[in-house]
Amino acid sequence: MKKINLIVAASLMLASNISFGQELPKSKVPSAVVNSFQKSFPKTHDVEWELNGDQYKVEFETGLSDDHNAWFDNAGKLVKHEQEISESKLPTEVLATIKSDFKGYKIDDVKKITVDNKVIYAVELDSLMAKNHDVKVTFDAAGKILAQTAD
Repeated sequence: MKKINLIVAASLMLASNISFGQELPKSKVPSAVVNSFQKSFPKTHDVEWELNGDQYKVEFETGLSDDHNAWFDNAGKLVKHEQEISESKLPTEVLATIKSDFKGYKIDDVKKITVDNKVIYAVELDSLMAKNHDVKVTFDAAGKILAQTAD
C-alpha cells in the first residue's frame, strides 16, 4: 500500500504539468537512454528532452494528438510512462466508478500512467453544477479511487 501511495503522489505531482527540468539537446542525452527510448517508442515526433534530477524526461507525440511523457534512468531503463488517452480508452470499471461516485461531473482530461508495470489513471473531472469544484481523481484499473484532489 505504501508503494501505491508513493506512485500516486509522484504521478499527481507530475500530472500537474509543473516542470522543474532543464531542457536538453538530444546530443547531451546518454546513448543508452536515447537507444532505449527509440526501441520503446519507435514512431515518434516533436521529441523534447529534459533532465529532471537524475532522470531524463522526454516529451513526444506518436500520432496526431497522442501526447506522451516518459522518464528514463541513466542506464536507459524506462521508469515511468504517461500517455494522454481518450475517455473511451478508460477501463469500464473506472467509468462505472465515475458514473456512480461523481454524478454531476464530466470527464475533461485522462492520463494513463505506468510505473513498474502498474497502471493507474489520472482523470480530471469538471463539475457541471458549480464552478471551482473540479477534481482530479486517480484510479487503479479496477476502478478503485486511489487519490482525489481539488483541481
